[in-house]
Amino acid sequence: MLLPSSPFISSEQTKPVLCSRKWWSHYRDIGTATVTLVDLSPQVDHEMSAVSWLDEDEHLRWQRYLHLGARRRFAMCRAALRSILCRQLACQNEQLAFGVSQHGKPFALVDNVAATINFNVSHSGNQGLIAFAPAGQLGVDVEEYKSRRSLDQLAKSDSLFNLNERTELAQVSGDDKVQLFNRLWTIKEALLKALGTGLRKDIAKIAVPLGLLRGTTGIYRFPHKPMVAWRVEYIGNSKFAASVVQEII
Repeated sequence: MLLPSSPFISSEQTKPVLCSRKWWSHYRDIGTATVTLVDLSPQVDHEMSAVSWLDEDEHLRWQRYLHLGARRRFAMCRAALRSILCRQLACQNEQLAFGVSQHGKPFALVDNVAATINFNVSHSGNQGLIAFAPAGQLGVDVEEYKSRRSLDQLAKSDSLFNLNERTELAQVSGDDKVQLFNRLWTIKEALLKALGTGLRKDIAKIAVPLGLLRGTTGIYRFPHKPMVAWRVEYIGNSKFAASVVQEII
């Protein structure tokens, strides 16, 4: 499905190629944040269009992916992100670039000046999510539901979950355990991505608010940064688990 020999189309040569139908669409508004759903299923015309959005560095990165699915997901997610940011920032694709923070979190640049927008991206299988907001750091995570061979052992791991979370996981089985496991996992990952420090070794220390074990909304404060509050929203559905976190300004 992928065309690995597709030539790089420089933004100086032509504008990005647009398909008749976008592969991303509005998914949810949460406070001042907007979440976009990206369909990453194999579509040759979508992928060819996506590659034409990439700048030279991104194109080289795309080529380095050995797995064709990983190539497709990178190109289609990055193209959707570029289109969204260009619209939000009222800029052309060739004006848009990306910088990286000390801990690896990307940020947008327009004509080499940091843009006043926050965003985060996640993908799993054929599902992608892009969250963006004018203010407040963001984190988003998505996981397609799938049975994990070692799920029972992972659910008991004290390196991933605290006692309350392990107790909740022990009380469910089958699909319910898969869904709860992924709910907890996406909440923790989204919180870590929002914080943006790159630290993941203490993931068990992130205690998912009790209301989020079954509900959809909660407030979280990192123990080392108690003055900063984060809104946590679980936004999964029957196809995937997903969570978005936004700093409360």
